[in-house]
Amino acid sequence: MNKAFVKETENDDEDEMPGAPPIPPGAKNYLTPAGYAAIKAELLQLIDVERPEVVKVVHWAASNGDRSENGDYIYGKRRLREIDRRIRFLTKRLDLAEVVDPGVHHGSDQIFFGATVTYANSAGEENTITIVGIDEFDPLKGKVSWISPIARTLTKAREGDTVTLHTPNGPEELDILSVSYPEKVS
Repeated sequence: MNKAFVKETENDDEDEMPGAPPIPPGAKNYLTPAGYAAIKAELLQLIDVERPEVVKVVHWAASNGDRSENGDYIYGKRRLREIDRRIRFLTKRLDLAEVVDPGVHHGSDQIFFGATVTYANSAGEENTITIVGIDEFDPLKGKVSWISPIARTLTKAREGDTVTLHTPNGPEELDILSVSYPEKVS
């Protein structure tokens, strides 16, 4: 059978990205305004810049003749599929997005989406996290998804409260030291 009619992988047409957390069934894709802007900027970069450049390379490589051993053509087609998959993924995520401005809670001491929370565990170690959308989480920068166990435990608690986080090592008491929100986006 000709290689042109065989899928490279089983998941070639999947729109889910490897490593991307799925949106829980029935849940909305909450995003901060900054997160929405970042995803939209990535989508526009792919559509307006990267995809046209790869299309040019593939067109040029195809005009060189034998495509079966043409590395530029083979790599370009593979990269084009990756870009198209990412475009579909980002488009779906933006279609499902519900932008929530955490600034509406500015000045509040109760924890909701978008809060930056400093808490201390039972060993006295302090941690600061910001509760963000599924597509915005970055644990190295202290950004946790609103569906994470720590965020679910902290949500609706107030500054000064003590909450119990259930971990694989057993329950852990967390003292909420401070809660803050950014200024409201106009």
